[in-house]
Amino acid sequence: MTEITLLDGGMGQELVARSGDAPTPLWATRVMIDHPGLVKAIHADYFAAGASVATTNTYNILHDRLVGVGLDHYYHALHLRALMEAHEARAEAGRGIIAGSMGPLGESYRPDLTPPVAVSAPLYAEKARILAPHVDVILLETLSSLDLCRGALQGAQAAGRPVWLSVSVHDRDGSRLRSGEPVAALREVIAEHPTAAVLANCSMPEAMAAALGVLSTFGLPFGAYANGFSEISSLPLPEDASAPDYTHRHDLTPEKYAAFAMSWVAMGATIVGGCCEVGPAHIRHLAAALKAAGHTIA
Repeated sequence: MTEITLLDGGMGQELVARSGDAPTPLWATRVMIDHPGLVKAIHADYFAAGASVATTNTYNILHDRLVGVGLDHYYHALHLRALMEAHEARAEAGRGIIAGSMGPLGESYRPDLTPPVAVSAPLYAEKARILAPHVDVILLETLSSLDLCRGALQGAQAAGRPVWLSVSVHDRDGSRLRSGEPVAALREVIAEHPTAAVLANCSMPEAMAAALGVLSTFGLPFGAYANGFSEISSLPLPEDASAPDYTHRHDLTPEKYAAFAMSWVAMGATIVGGCCEVGPAHIRHLAAALKAAGHTIA
C-alpha cells in the first residue's frame, strides 16, 4: 500500500491540559518555562503512540509574543530548550524525524494581522537559522493568508532544509484560507520558493476534504492534520493580548478522528496527524488504522 508519514498531535493544548495552568498569551511557551520536561514527555507519548514526527514546541516562540511580557531576551534560548526536549524524546524512541515548527506572526486565525512580506520574511529567516542545525524539516503551520505564506516561505529558505507549508482553512469552506483567499492561489505562491509538501491544519476535520481536493493538484506530497475545536471561523477573537477561549469538541473520539484521517489517505494524502485537541490516543488509533489498512508508517 502507501508509506505514510504520521505526524504527532497537538502540543500546546496538551501542555496546558497536563500542567493544569490557566492559559496565557504565551500559551505553550509559558508552560515549557514553568514545567521543564513536560514537552519531552508529550513528544515521548506521541512516539509511543506510533508517530514518526516530533514537531518542536517553537510555534509560539515569536518576538511579537515575547516582547509584550518582557521575555524577548530569551528568544534564542527558548528555541534551544524546545529543540532539546524534542531531541531527547527522539533519542529515547530511537526513531523519527524532527519538524521545526514556525507559526503565524500576529496571531493564529487572524489573517487581518498579517504583516507585509518585507517584515515577515526576515523574522522567519531568523527563526529558520536557529532551527536549521537541529531539525530535519521546517514546518510552517497554521498560515491563514497568501501574504503570510509568501513571507514564511521566503524566510524559511534560510534553513537550507525541506520546507512543508501548512495552511489553516475556513471551517465551513475548506477551499478558502481563513483570509477568504482561495487555496488554489497557493499554487503561484509555492512556485516562488522551493516547497517540499503542502498541508492543511488547525481547522475542523470536516473542512479538510475540500482543502485536500485543491492541494492534491499541486504535484507535491500533501496531507492534513485537523484540530478538535468547535468552529473558529465565526468566533469573535480577542482584540487584546488575552488568551482566546476555544471550545473543545466532545464528539471527536479517536475512532471518529481516525476515520476522517483515513479518508484523507484515500484521497492520496501521505502526511497525516493531528493538531490542537488531538492527543496521543487519537494518534495511537490512527496508527493502528493505517497498519490495519496495509499502509506502512515512515
